[in-house]
Amino acid sequence: MDDTGRAAAWAAVLGGVAALSLVATLPLTLLSGQLGDGTVALVIGIPCAGVGFLVARRQPGNPLGWLFLAVAILLFVSNDAGDYAYAVYRLGRHLPLGPVGLAVDELWLPGVVLFVVLILLFPDGRLPSRWRWALRCYGALYVVLLAAYAVATARALAVRPLRIDAVGGLSAVDNPAGAFGAVTHVILFLVLALSSSFILRQVLAWRAASGDRREQLKWLASGAAIAIAGLILAAAFGTNGQASTALEWIDNLSWFGLAALPVSMGVAILRYRLYDIDRIISRTLAYAIVTGLLVGLYAGLVLLATHVLTFRTPVAAAASTLAAAALFNPLRRRVQQAVDRRFNRARYDADQTVAAFAAGLKGAVDLDSVQDDLARTVHQTLEPAHVSVWISS
Repeated sequence: MDDTGRAAAWAAVLGGVAALSLVATLPLTLLSGQLGDGTVALVIGIPCAGVGFLVARRQPGNPLGWLFLAVAILLFVSNDAGDYAYAVYRLGRHLPLGPVGLAVDELWLPGVVLFVVLILLFPDGRLPSRWRWALRCYGALYVVLLAAYAVATARALAVRPLRIDAVGGLSAVDNPAGAFGAVTHVILFLVLALSSSFILRQVLAWRAASGDRREQLKWLASGAAIAIAGLILAAAFGTNGQASTALEWIDNLSWFGLAALPVSMGVAILRYRLYDIDRIISRTLAYAIVTGLLVGLYAGLVLLATHVLTFRTPVAAAASTLAAAALFNPLRRRVQQAVDRRFNRARYDADQTVAAFAAGLKGAVDLDSVQDDLARTVHQTLEPAHVSVWISS
């Protein structure tokens, strides 16, 4: 078996492990009754597994595919083990291997820490020599973190009776204190500092990049922006079981923004529809701005009608809805044009060129002049290697 065959076999094995771990999530979640508690692991893990499998199969020499699979397996297995341990120690289910579940439950943090390496190695796994020292330092910190968690877990399991926290984990590990807490806090602080430098590396690379590499980094930046926005919304609308159902839905849906980061990285690595990123960014921004403006307009009109003009609420709501609907298309066109001017300049310039050609065509009577203007417009907008105009007589 050649190297490609071996890589495909290993990708199938690791992908199978990730798939089995994911399939086990449903019965274990039902067993523990922890519905929704594994959302973050699944939101990050599922796209990581898919992207990792594709990259490992198509680009076996790229370490990012294997790292994606490793992150997915760690998150899935940790989530499964956490549900199992909760069922044993919080719900009193008489099941074997409870301590193993408690130990494996702690793999979620190593999975998250390992994900940061993907940002450093993006998009092809190659590093300049000056950044290899940072990767070595990060690897050393990762090994120390694993060792610290292993020792703390072993000590916590040796204590009788076991001290279990509210979510079914080991209290001494989930709430680090003493020497273990000091070591963990120092390691995580250093990990955060190195992670910031990894992000800085990609920012500097984006400023110097061009062509495909620049588009790849745009995908990374866009996915990171959506993930950060999701985290901010999740933190802002965190409910702790004391808020309305609407806020709970916003809180739960916000976590799905985290999936944008591995998905965008996968698109960039595989170079699938790479140059659509400017269109996606401009459309996303435009519709987000339009939605915000219309929601604000709707709320303002409702407040004006009900509190100032003292209309009945159904009438005010209906009138505000009609006003928002009537303004949607004009507002969308203006906002889209403004956003394209800044974030999708190629499309904006092409639209302006076509509009200028259409305006000049209205008063044109010379066929040769129209033909020359058409060829010039096509060259400016599409930049083809050759243009021919065929005129039917």
